[in-house]
Amino acid sequence: MAPWVLLVGLDPTLANHTARRLQRAGYRVGVVGNEAETLIATERSQPDLVVLDVCPSGLIDLALFQRLRSRSYMPVVMLSAMADENDRVHGLNHGADDFVPWPVSPTELTARVASVLRRCGRPSVEESDGCVVAGSVTINERTRQVTIRGQLVALTALEFKLLLFLVRRPFTSLDRATLLEQVWGYTVGDGSTVTVHVRRLREKTELDPAAPTLIRTVWGSGYAFHPTG
Repeated sequence: MAPWVLLVGLDPTLANHTARRLQRAGYRVGVVGNEAETLIATERSQPDLVVLDVCPSGLIDLALFQRLRSRSYMPVVMLSAMADENDRVHGLNHGADDFVPWPVSPTELTARVASVLRRCGRPSVEESDGCVVAGSVTINERTRQVTIRGQLVALTALEFKLLLFLVRRPFTSLDRATLLEQVWGYTVGDGSTVTVHVRRLREKTELDPAAPTLIRTVWGSGYAFHPTG
Protein backbone atom coordinates (compact mmCIF):
# COMPACT_ATOMS: atom_id res chain seq x y z
CA MET A 1 0.00 0.00 0.00
CA ALA A 2 1.23 3.49 -0.83
CA PRO A 3 2.60 5.53 2.09
CA TRP A 4 0.10 7.86 3.76
CA VAL A 5 1.25 11.46 4.32
CA LEU A 6 -0.74 13.72 6.66
CA LEU A 7 -0.45 17.50 6.11
CA VAL A 8 -1.20 19.39 9.33
CA GLY A 9 -1.91 23.11 9.66
CA LEU A 10 -0.48 24.11 6.28
CA ASP A 11 -1.53 27.21 4.42
CA PRO A 12 -4.55 26.04 2.34
CA THR A 13 -2.95 26.93 -1.00
CA LEU A 14 0.31 25.15 -0.17
CA ALA A 15 -1.60 22.16 1.23
CA ASN A 16 -3.69 21.91 -1.92
CA HIS A 17 -0.76 22.06 -4.35
CA THR A 18 1.45 19.80 -2.23
CA ALA A 19 -1.33 17.21 -1.85
CA ARG A 20 -1.77 17.06 -5.62
CA ARG A 21 1.97 16.67 -6.20
CA LEU A 22 2.24 13.94 -3.57
CA GLN A 23 -0.74 12.09 -5.06
CA ARG A 24 0.84 12.25 -8.52
CA ALA A 25 4.01 10.79 -6.96
CA GLY A 26 1.96 7.84 -5.68
CA TYR A 27 1.31 8.82 -2.05
CA ARG A 28 -2.00 8.80 -0.21
CA VAL A 29 -2.60 12.22 1.36
CA GLY A 30 -4.72 13.60 4.18
CA VAL A 31 -5.12 17.27 5.05
CA VAL A 32 -6.18 18.55 8.50
CA GLY A 33 -6.21 22.05 9.90
CA ASN A 34 -6.01 21.86 13.69
CA GLU A 35 -4.99 19.74 16.67
CA ALA A 36 -8.39 18.08 17.21
CA GLU A 37 -8.61 16.96 13.56
CA THR A 38 -5.01 15.71 13.72
CA LEU A 39 -5.62 13.55 16.78
CA ILE A 40 -8.80 12.08 15.30
CA ALA A 41 -7.05 11.29 12.00
CA THR A 42 -4.04 9.65 13.66
CA GLU A 43 -6.24 7.59 15.99
CA ARG A 44 -8.01 6.07 13.00
CA SER A 45 -4.81 5.16 11.16
CA GLN A 46 -1.17 6.01 11.75
CA PRO A 47 0.41 8.07 8.97
CA ASP A 48 3.72 7.06 7.46
CA LEU A 49 4.81 10.70 7.72
CA VAL A 50 3.42 13.98 9.06
CA VAL A 51 4.16 17.44 7.66
CA LEU A 52 3.54 19.78 10.58
CA ASP A 53 3.36 23.56 10.15
CA VAL A 54 4.33 25.07 13.49
CA CYS A 55 2.57 28.42 13.42
CA PRO A 56 3.70 31.47 15.39
CA SER A 57 -0.03 32.08 16.04
CA GLY A 58 -0.08 28.93 18.15
CA LEU A 59 -2.71 27.07 16.07
CA ILE A 60 -0.28 24.17 15.79
CA ASP A 61 2.67 24.01 18.19
CA LEU A 62 5.43 21.75 19.46
CA ALA A 63 3.09 20.31 22.08
CA LEU A 64 1.11 18.57 19.33
CA PHE A 65 4.32 17.15 17.86
CA GLN A 66 5.31 15.79 21.26
CA ARG A 67 1.84 14.34 21.79
CA LEU A 68 1.97 12.51 18.46
CA ARG A 69 5.43 11.12 19.23
CA SER A 70 4.30 9.96 22.70
CA ARG A 71 1.78 7.67 21.02
CA SER A 72 3.97 6.13 18.38
CA TYR A 73 6.96 6.89 16.22
CA MET A 74 6.18 8.57 12.90
CA PRO A 75 8.58 10.66 10.81
CA VAL A 76 7.80 14.39 10.99
CA VAL A 77 8.78 17.17 8.62
CA MET A 78 8.41 20.45 10.50
CA LEU A 79 7.52 23.57 8.53
CA SER A 80 7.70 27.07 9.97
CA ALA A 81 8.04 30.74 9.16
CA MET A 82 10.27 30.91 12.27
CA ALA A 83 13.27 30.21 10.12
CA ASP A 84 16.35 31.43 11.98
CA GLU A 85 19.05 28.98 13.00
CA ASN A 86 17.98 28.75 16.64
CA ASP A 87 14.43 27.79 15.65
CA ARG A 88 15.66 25.14 13.24
CA VAL A 89 17.99 23.68 15.87
CA HIS A 90 15.16 23.79 18.43
CA GLY A 91 12.83 21.84 16.12
CA LEU A 92 15.46 19.25 15.26
CA ASN A 93 16.42 18.85 18.91
CA HIS A 94 12.77 18.11 19.68
CA GLY A 95 13.01 15.17 17.28
CA ALA A 96 11.81 16.51 13.92
CA ASP A 97 13.27 14.50 11.03
CA ASP A 98 13.55 17.61 8.86
CA PHE A 99 12.91 21.33 9.34
CA VAL A 100 11.77 23.36 6.34
CA PRO A 101 11.68 27.18 6.51
CA TRP A 102 8.72 29.00 5.02
CA PRO A 103 8.20 29.96 2.23
CA VAL A 104 8.72 26.69 0.38
CA SER A 105 7.45 25.46 -2.96
CA PRO A 106 5.22 22.37 -3.25
CA THR A 107 7.95 20.81 -5.41
CA GLU A 108 10.63 21.15 -2.72
CA LEU A 109 8.28 20.06 0.06
CA THR A 110 7.33 16.93 -1.89
CA ALA A 111 11.03 16.16 -2.42
CA ARG A 112 11.69 16.61 1.31
CA VAL A 113 8.84 14.22 2.16
CA ALA A 114 10.23 11.58 -0.21
CA SER A 115 13.74 11.99 1.23
CA VAL A 116 12.61 11.58 4.85
CA LEU A 117 10.48 8.54 3.98
CA ARG A 118 13.48 6.90 2.32
CA ARG A 119 15.62 7.62 5.36
CA CYS A 120 13.11 6.94 8.12
CA GLY A 121 10.54 4.61 6.61
CA ARG A 122 9.27 2.04 9.10
CA PRO A 123 10.50 -1.49 8.43
CA SER A 124 7.89 -4.16 8.74
CA VAL A 125 7.75 -6.99 11.24
CA GLU A 126 7.64 -10.32 9.43
CA GLU A 127 6.28 -13.54 10.92
CA SER A 128 6.52 -17.03 9.44
CA ASP A 129 7.04 -20.58 10.71
CA GLY A 130 7.09 -19.47 14.32
CA CYS A 131 9.73 -16.78 13.73
CA VAL A 132 9.32 -13.04 14.24
CA VAL A 133 11.83 -10.87 12.37
CA ALA A 134 12.16 -7.12 12.93
CA GLY A 135 15.32 -5.45 11.70
CA SER A 136 18.31 -7.07 13.41
CA VAL A 137 16.11 -9.03 15.84
CA THR A 138 14.92 -12.59 15.15
CA ILE A 139 12.75 -14.42 17.70
CA ASN A 140 11.92 -18.11 17.34
CA GLU A 141 8.85 -18.78 19.45
CA ARG A 142 9.13 -22.56 19.18
CA THR A 143 12.77 -22.88 20.23
CA ARG A 144 12.68 -19.74 22.42
CA GLN A 145 15.87 -18.55 20.74
CA VAL A 146 16.62 -14.86 20.22
CA THR A 147 19.21 -13.60 17.75
CA ILE A 148 20.24 -9.96 17.66
CA ARG A 149 22.76 -8.69 15.10
CA GLY A 150 23.60 -12.31 14.31
CA GLN A 151 24.38 -13.23 17.93
CA LEU A 152 22.37 -15.58 20.16
CA VAL A 153 21.07 -13.82 23.27
CA ALA A 154 20.09 -15.77 26.39
CA LEU A 155 16.93 -14.42 28.02
CA THR A 156 14.79 -15.48 30.96
CA ALA A 157 11.21 -16.55 30.23
CA LEU A 158 9.87 -13.16 31.32
CA GLU A 159 12.48 -11.22 29.35
CA PHE A 160 11.60 -13.30 26.29
CA LYS A 161 7.89 -12.53 26.72
CA LEU A 162 8.56 -8.81 27.22
CA LEU A 163 10.81 -8.54 24.16
CA LEU A 164 8.32 -10.42 21.97
CA PHE A 165 5.49 -8.14 23.07
CA LEU A 166 7.55 -5.02 22.24
CA VAL A 167 8.85 -6.35 18.92
CA ARG A 168 5.36 -7.11 17.65
CA ARG A 169 4.42 -3.43 18.19
CA PRO A 170 7.29 -1.48 16.58
CA PHE A 171 7.49 2.27 17.17
CA THR A 172 4.46 2.11 19.48
CA SER A 173 4.77 3.77 22.87
CA LEU A 174 3.71 1.29 25.56
CA ASP A 175 3.28 2.53 29.11
CA ARG A 176 4.20 0.56 32.21
CA ALA A 177 0.56 -0.19 33.11
CA THR A 178 -0.02 -1.76 29.69
CA LEU A 179 3.16 -3.84 29.94
CA LEU A 180 2.28 -4.99 33.46
CA GLU A 181 -1.13 -6.15 32.30
CA GLN A 182 -0.13 -7.72 28.98
CA VAL A 183 3.22 -9.29 29.93
CA TRP A 184 2.87 -9.95 33.66
CA GLY A 185 -0.90 -10.34 33.76
CA TYR A 186 -1.27 -7.75 36.54
CA THR A 187 -4.15 -5.26 36.38
CA VAL A 188 -2.50 -3.34 39.22
CA GLY A 189 1.11 -3.31 40.31
CA ASP A 190 4.34 -1.41 40.75
CA GLY A 191 5.64 0.15 37.53
CA SER A 192 9.19 -0.17 38.84
CA THR A 193 8.93 -3.90 38.05
CA VAL A 194 8.76 -3.00 34.37
CA THR A 195 11.61 -0.50 34.70
CA VAL A 196 13.89 -3.11 36.25
CA HIS A 197 13.13 -5.73 33.58
CA VAL A 198 13.57 -3.26 30.74
CA ARG A 199 16.96 -2.31 32.18
CA ARG A 200 18.00 -5.98 32.34
CA LEU A 201 16.73 -6.59 28.81
CA ARG A 202 18.73 -3.62 27.53
CA GLU A 203 21.86 -4.98 29.22
CA LYS A 204 21.49 -8.12 27.10
CA THR A 205 20.29 -6.64 23.81
CA GLU A 206 21.82 -3.18 23.38
CA LEU A 207 25.32 -2.35 22.17
CA ASP A 208 25.32 0.45 24.74
CA PRO A 209 22.64 -0.03 27.42
CA ALA A 210 23.17 3.57 28.57
CA ALA A 211 22.16 4.81 25.10
CA PRO A 212 19.61 2.25 23.92
CA THR A 213 18.58 2.18 20.27
CA LEU A 214 16.32 -0.90 20.18
CA ILE A 215 14.19 -0.37 23.29
CA ARG A 216 13.85 3.38 23.63
CA THR A 217 12.32 5.44 26.40
CA VAL A 218 9.41 7.65 25.34
CA TRP A 219 9.57 10.36 27.98
CA GLY A 220 6.40 10.71 30.01
CA SER A 221 4.86 7.70 28.30
CA GLY A 222 6.79 4.42 28.37
CA TYR A 223 8.92 2.39 25.97
CA ALA A 224 8.97 1.73 22.24
CA PHE A 225 10.82 -0.87 20.17
CA HIS A 226 12.72 0.45 17.13
CA PRO A 227 13.73 -2.21 14.57
CA THR A 228 16.18 0.29 13.08
CA GLY A 229 18.20 0.39 16.30
